[in-house]
Amino acid sequence: MTDWKTRLADEYRQTKERYEKLKAYNNKCEVDEHLAACRPISDIEEARRKDVDSIFRREQQKIMGQYLHMLELRMELHGITI
Repeated sequence: MTDWKTRLADEYRQTKERYEKLKAYNNKCEVDEHLAACRPISDIEEARRKDVDSIFRREQQKIMGQYLHMLELRMELHGITI
């Protein structure tokens, strides 16, 4: 495999690993948020900060997923398999 194809495959593997870790963390946080909704929140500002952070993390996961898809298409185009 040529250097650029190796780098493309490496980029895909690294991004996929980061994406999966972020997805697992977001899923855990989502469960925790549902559990927390059953309890009273004493600090409204902290709750707002957590809500905004959750939105940012989900958006980051979405963008990383789109990037992974583009890498997959490029690898398919050039016959790169992992």
